[in-house]
Amino acid sequence: MKDNFEVPTMMTKEDVTMMILAAKKRAGMTWEGIAEKIDMSPVWTHSVCMGMNSMPHAEAIKLVELFDLPAEAVGVLEEYPTKIWDQKVPTDPCIYRLYEIVGVYGPTMKALIQEKFGDGIMSAIDFDMHISRVEHPKGDRVKVEMSGKFLAYSSW
Repeated sequence: MKDNFEVPTMMTKEDVTMMILAAKKRAGMTWEGIAEKIDMSPVWTHSVCMGMNSMPHAEAIKLVELFDLPAEAVGVLEEYPTKIWDQKVPTDPCIYRLYEIVGVYGPTMKALIQEKFGDGIMSAIDFDMHISRVEHPKGDRVKVEMSGKFLAYSSW
């Protein structure tokens, strides 16, 4: 090996996430605004930008062009992710409350899904989610709608 050999650096999903967050902040854009520009949902757009999903080629190009990112970022956005996430209960109040909802109502949701569909699960692969604001006299509400394909357990 030569002393002056340099190992080429490769852009990672984490690198692209940081570039996107910095560009978003500079541009003063919202996730809904970004999603509209690239023809994707805000939920999917954010998930891809955080490295948790892969982006189709055409949309990756649009995002890279929108934020004037290096061309190499297109390929990184298209890469299949490794979905490693910290499974301890988070301390961020908003995220913690989502864990609390699943902890308190998860068994209820499971029971009602199984009553309506049978023994199986709701897919998080064939899935969509929408988050909206709903005016309410007691204070505005956060409305989270999730829709996932039902996948029955197989007997074998």
